[in-house]
Amino acid sequence: MHIEEGQLKEFIIDSGLVSRAVIDEAEKESKKTGVKLGKILVNKGSINDDDLRRMQAYILGIPFVDLKGQHLDIEVLSLIPEPIARNHNIVAFRKGKDTLEVAMLDTDDLAAIDFVRKKTGFKILPRLTDSESVKSALLLYQKSLKAEFGDIIQKEASAIKTVAEKSGNEDETEGDLKKLAEDIPVVRIVDTLLKHAIIQDASDIHIEPMETQVLVRYRIDGILHDAMVLPKNVAGGITARIKVLSSLKLDEKRVPQDGRFKIDMNSEKVSFRVSTLPTYYGEKTVMRLLRETVSGFTLEALGFHGEGLEKLYKATKLATGMILTTGPTGSGKTTTLYTLLDILNTADVNISTIEDPIEYQMKRINQTQVKPDIGFTFATGLRTLVRQDPDVIMVGEIRDTETAALAVNAALTGHLVLSSLHTNSAAGTIARLVDMKIEPFLLTSTLNVIVAQRLIRKLADTKEKYFFSKEELESLSKIVDLDRVMAALRDEKIVDKGVSWEKIPIYRPKSSADSEDGYKSRIGIHEVLRVSTAIKDLIMKGATTGEVEEQAKKEGMVTMIEDGVFKVVQGITTVEEVLRVVSE
Repeated sequence: MHIEEGQLKEFIIDSGLVSRAVIDEAEKESKKTGVKLGKILVNKGSINDDDLRRMQAYILGIPFVDLKGQHLDIEVLSLIPEPIARNHNIVAFRKGKDTLEVAMLDTDDLAAIDFVRKKTGFKILPRLTDSESVKSALLLYQKSLKAEFGDIIQKEASAIKTVAEKSGNEDETEGDLKKLAEDIPVVRIVDTLLKHAIIQDASDIHIEPMETQVLVRYRIDGILHDAMVLPKNVAGGITARIKVLSSLKLDEKRVPQDGRFKIDMNSEKVSFRVSTLPTYYGEKTVMRLLRETVSGFTLEALGFHGEGLEKLYKATKLATGMILTTGPTGSGKTTTLYTLLDILNTADVNISTIEDPIEYQMKRINQTQVKPDIGFTFATGLRTLVRQDPDVIMVGEIRDTETAALAVNAALTGHLVLSSLHTNSAAGTIARLVDMKIEPFLLTSTLNVIVAQRLIRKLADTKEKYFFSKEELESLSKIVDLDRVMAALRDEKIVDKGVSWEKIPIYRPKSSADSEDGYKSRIGIHEVLRVSTAIKDLIMKGATTGEVEEQAKKEGMVTMIEDGVFKVVQGITTVEEVLRVVSE
């Protein structure tokens, strides 16, 4: 299945994807280095891998298949074991009487084709596909695993030993609980719950004992979903097992406890932050899932764009001052801070953090965990950090007056300080810091940029196009300034000049096999407030939050709700989702 370089060159020129000048330059490099023309064009970013595969498929006369959003028969998919499918990027998608059609990224992978032929006994018909199709098919493997996990849980739950019946008794000893935690069915159930949550991409696991059963819920994309119901007799065993994993006291059921443990799954390290709480029917356990890497995040991928993105990048170039993120719990503040740290993390910079907890582990950054039970708080940790010769300091959260004063002082004395706190808007952060007894003249000397944010669910690929009605636009215009949103859309060339709101296509969710509610994953909506000279004057005059926000809008700040509507027009989310999140 060899393709002549000249044949590929002519086809790429005819496609119009790449100019002749770029191709001629790549051809010279190909002759000099021996690297194939297509590979050079991909490396230069002139075309992507999927474009190249489509062209190769056409030249070779091999059918190209697009599996995205398609319903694949699990029985056919399972003819190729998941590890082989993942390692060789080969997926079985259609079975004939004695033939099996397989989608591949590389039809020259003869070893994979031969393996599948020997394993299945079918004649193999290779088809080229793109990387997104392979990813969606691999996700179906995981979906089928979920059903298997459900079977395991039901089977093991019925096999729990009678020692579980004692769970909840006041006279239960630590030895009894340890024995219960090490019981094979209990171990399998907990392992299954954790793996299931990782596959679902859940952010939290809730294990809630009720009168006659145990309810397990997963928070996925910010929404709690019932995952499964377990028999009441497994409650004590599950709690004991999680306590063993997170090094908590097994026989202490009267007071809340906090702990942490880590597991490896598919070469990914996932940390679980554990919290137990006594309730009427037993101990409730909540686990927060933390993927222990921030690599690959960019401000653009988090949802920043336009002027807000430029303001943040400029703020990272400053040697002193404060960059603050604000919003409710679970709004992505920490992820934004870590992404900024990733940008700042160069060889000539010393970065230190003080956190509770350390959510991501980053190379070349000195990360410290607070321990309030022994008196090691944000304030005491920050005092020490300043003596560690840092260039950049990250304080996980400003919770009290003492921490706020120390953070401002650090920014005044030649450090760039990043931190977060809880307010509803960017402008509201100033009033909150004044409430924390920070003098206005200190704020004007230190504050650089304030980011307020929320997380909204993104539409899945199977979205449905429609247009705003006049009634919808009238209703929306009462909540958000549509003229400002339109100006931002035109500035960033998302829509052409002269286009009216009625003619802009927007989208609504559509259920699919991959996404029941039509949403998948989340992205941020933001407002980025730069503390300009005019805003500094307002701070010194003791202006209200509304006056500060009005000035920031005059200077080009896009508010969170405006950013949400901006992303609606981009086809990323829906108006309903934006209003749900902003009104919370």
